[in-house]
Amino acid sequence: MMNSVCLVGRLTRDPELKYTGNNVAVASFSLAVNRNFKDANGERETDFINCVIWRQQAENLANWAKKGALIGITGRIQTRSYENQQGQRVYVTEVVAENFQMLESRAAREGSNANGGYNQSQQQAPSYSKNNGNPFGNSNPMDIQDSDLPF
Repeated sequence: MMNSVCLVGRLTRDPELKYTGNNVAVASFSLAVNRNFKDANGERETDFINCVIWRQQAENLANWAKKGALIGITGRIQTRSYENQQGQRVYVTEVVAENFQMLESRAAREGSNANGGYNQSQQQAPSYSKNNGNPFGNSNPMDIQDSDLPF
């Protein structure tokens, strides 16, 4: 069986860092993730996904990622339940993130927000002029025979 999640989205709020009674760091946050398709009105819908991350990764996330940051996470889906103050059983489904990656610099995010979501000065195509237009350098084509392939 497999339980694996990979998400890319923007933080809807600053991560909320807390510590358990055993002094283990835990941060909760929510990611806004756009769907790949448009609705009947031609607009993309967004899912807001509750997430939690533990230990050193939680502290790192709380220190470096702020509301609006574009991040990628890997983890797993978890369901749990608890009894609220009114004695009712509450069920929670969330993503337990195991790793995260910042996908843009803070300067890029702040610059793009100040210019309506797009900052031309930070969106530059890589230059390949030194490599004769080849993004992989001056390497020659690989010499591989069909008999060398494992399939």
